[in-house]
Amino acid sequence: MSEHFDVHGGARLVGEVDVVGAKNSVLKLMAAALLAEGTTTITNCPQILDVPLMGDVLRSVGCEVVIEGDTATITTPAELSHRADSAAMGKLRASVCVLGPLVGRLKQAVVALPGGDAIGSRPLDMHQNGLRKLGATSTIEHGCVVAKAETLVGAQIWLDFPSVGATENILMAAVLAEGTTVIDNAAREPEIADICTMLTEMGAKIEGAGTSTLTVHGVEKLHPTQHSVIGDRIVGATWAFAASMTRGDITVRGVNPHHLDLVLNKLQLAGADVETFGDKGFRVVQPDRPKAVDWVTLPYPGFATDLQPFAVALSAVSEGTSMITENVYEARFRFIEEMVRLSGDARTDGHHAVVRGVERLSSAPVWASDIRAGAGLVLAGLCADGVTEVWDVFHIDRGYPHFVENLNRLGADIKRVAGEPDRK
Repeated sequence: MSEHFDVHGGARLVGEVDVVGAKNSVLKLMAAALLAEGTTTITNCPQILDVPLMGDVLRSVGCEVVIEGDTATITTPAELSHRADSAAMGKLRASVCVLGPLVGRLKQAVVALPGGDAIGSRPLDMHQNGLRKLGATSTIEHGCVVAKAETLVGAQIWLDFPSVGATENILMAAVLAEGTTVIDNAAREPEIADICTMLTEMGAKIEGAGTSTLTVHGVEKLHPTQHSVIGDRIVGATWAFAASMTRGDITVRGVNPHHLDLVLNKLQLAGADVETFGDKGFRVVQPDRPKAVDWVTLPYPGFATDLQPFAVALSAVSEGTSMITENVYEARFRFIEEMVRLSGDARTDGHHAVVRGVERLSSAPVWASDIRAGAGLVLAGLCADGVTEVWDVFHIDRGYPHFVENLNRLGADIKRVAGEPDRK
């Protein structure tokens, strides 16, 4: 049975919301547990669908995984399978991050090509090229990445683009390689720094976490650890946009505001008052209708592509005209088709979109194409006349724990409804 959200427009969101661990970090941390025999415990895990899916991926290679509340306990055996080809792989883009740990520890891996959000092509060329630099062979065969090495030896690796996934896979293979690996033009996201922290706790030797150059001195063996996931900056930013779009007042706790410096600065340009609380959280107050600002997606510390749907949604209700430029994923503008259903005034031309703000959107049935598009449509529905039906909400459940409950606590009128859509 399908489910959708009924979103009643007109709410002004006010209150506090807590942000838990980052989706874009926890799944990679779970994969890192493959690198050490024994029991690794990961706390502050978000209660989202992707966490048990990753648990299924790890079970498919021989791990015992117990998920209770916000804690994942992963027991990795001495003898692992090198084949990660469970059904869960097709549902989860991040499942490909088991490639690096399996090659690092077992010197071989067969990993099913991943699924996940429909936001455009995300090839694995850089993942494979990095493993080849370390001494592995890597090919695509029968829908799987097949990698094998006699030994892994440290190398100088340049990434053509600061890919998060490629950085993570190469990093996790390199920690057990012989000698020193240098990854240049590495991704700089806070989630990369988080995995570097956990690997260091496991006994890895890594320099340059949070910079574009990672230096990894290989070690013979890692040991299990206990690690707490950093707060989810994308979820935190979602609530910041929610405050601005609904002319509300939201305090967000559990995320480092410095991971969102650019976002919060842009919202100030849109007319919001922003207050930060050290590295613990922030408050966004939007007293009047937001003003139009321009947005350009870029790798961190630039504006995250994951937040582009929220920039479009905010622009749709802002005063003036905004230009949004998408430089990362070519299919992310699919979201705009749904915004037009809600009477948004938006046009696309290549990787640019021009959005002319309207005072009020108009409700309609809309369909989520990915996690962030779904959340963006819910926020847009809060700014529309009438009741907006948001369908395919399983996407939202993959990234936002207790989304409906949090919105209702902030003053929204939204409910989850079972039933099939009428696409007439």
